[in-house]
Amino acid sequence: MLLRSLSRLLISTTVSTFLIVPVFTSASLAEAPVAPAQTQETATQDKPEIKTSDGVASFTLQNGLKVVVIPDHRAPVVTQMIWYHVGSADEQEGTSGIAHFLEHLMFKGTKTFQAGEFSNYVTENGGQENAFTSYDYTAYYQQVSPQALPKIMEFEADRMQNLILNEEAVTTEREVIIEERRMRIDSNPAAMLSENTNATIFYNHPYRRPIIGWRQEMEKLSLGDAIDFYKKYYTPNNATLIITGDVTPEKVLELSENSWAKVQRSAEPGKRERVQEPAKQADRIVTLHDERVTIPSFTTTWLVPSYANEAQFEGAKEGDAAALSLLSEILSGSTRSRLYQNFMVKQSIASGVDASYRGDALDDGTFSLFGAPRGDTTLGALELQVKEQLAAIIKDGVTETELDQARNRFLKSVIFARDSQAGMARIYGAGLSVGQSIEDIQGWPDKIKKVTAEQVKDVANRYLSSQKTVTSYLLPPDMEPKSAVAVSQAEAENAAPEKGEDASGGVQ
Repeated sequence: MLLRSLSRLLISTTVSTFLIVPVFTSASLAEAPVAPAQTQETATQDKPEIKTSDGVASFTLQNGLKVVVIPDHRAPVVTQMIWYHVGSADEQEGTSGIAHFLEHLMFKGTKTFQAGEFSNYVTENGGQENAFTSYDYTAYYQQVSPQALPKIMEFEADRMQNLILNEEAVTTEREVIIEERRMRIDSNPAAMLSENTNATIFYNHPYRRPIIGWRQEMEKLSLGDAIDFYKKYYTPNNATLIITGDVTPEKVLELSENSWAKVQRSAEPGKRERVQEPAKQADRIVTLHDERVTIPSFTTTWLVPSYANEAQFEGAKEGDAAALSLLSEILSGSTRSRLYQNFMVKQSIASGVDASYRGDALDDGTFSLFGAPRGDTTLGALELQVKEQLAAIIKDGVTETELDQARNRFLKSVIFARDSQAGMARIYGAGLSVGQSIEDIQGWPDKIKKVTAEQVKDVANRYLSSQKTVTSYLLPPDMEPKSAVAVSQAEAENAAPEKGEDASGGVQ
């Protein structure tokens, strides 16, 4: 699993709810119970088998919920994360934003607990909670003391099946998400450009839709939309429960049988079948002018395989995703990287440069180059030079020293990740939500170790030499984009001999 890309994804492509203050709804409104009353008794069959792989335990309850336990006894703290295998890319056309909308609505009351009771319990026990929605999954987590875990599991299992919604709750929270869109997207030029860029990169796949939703569709999201989405996707056989911290697998199994195992399946979501991207025939340009922009920038993006779809991506080879990971690290993963050293240190012509690989998607991944100039340097000149760094790798490859340094940084990141309960829960939760196995996630370091310098050069050549890209420009109102192609042509013309002169300056 790509740790650096994962952290970027969770920051840049998720819409989160932090410690939501729930709104109590009027009892006079006709409440719509989302799930029928549960009467299932505790199963009398044998307990699920606990399997262990490199210190990570797992078992599957009879209702289909997969439970993963990562013990860490260094501190008396435990983290619970429930990952639903559904995100914005699974929404029906015309209901964009419903996955994130339901994330908000999950903090309303249930048939068992009043609105706010769950959050108050977390706060009173000195804990913290969070929730976030991405393209491929939606997750909720709490971090508390081990003594509070049984009640936390009861609360979270309860709202998987007993959520109660009504028109007042939907109307109130719909205004909240519209305001969130106004703050996150409409008031942020970079976010607006990113939204338009995604819609251009993916013109068939649902990744083209913003996670938070298109405003005109958000305004029409209804009580029925929320209930239908909840019933279809919020079911134990479409989720993974991650428990990390000061617990044992045996204790988690015992607690799960008293809470999560009692949740009945509400649907059979089935295999995710999404429309895929057709072959591209042309490169595309997206330009956004905004008076709030003071430093122009460019981003060029290619479609590439992710870890999860490497076997399905046309023309991909085994190990391509790991090689792309190391390519992004060599280009901009540290202060010793090519882009940072050339443009931030030696020439000091950039206020920012970056190469990023989004490899943790369920479907196609992306690879991007970014640059923002500094001082008198033009945007076009910086774009040209940044792309020349990539061209050099395509032509000559990378050195063994560069590759070893990048590999070592990646492998060390695995060690550092073990210091964070929530970090480990996110790594395993995200990977399992896109179809990877525990063994796939644990085997990621071995994939990184096997990458050769020739593979890095090969993936750069096969995926990033194509001109079938999307280049987006973020510009002040009075500035026109001058692309690297235009700069290259201009420089070539300036370097060419004047008519009537030879290359040495003599008259023919």
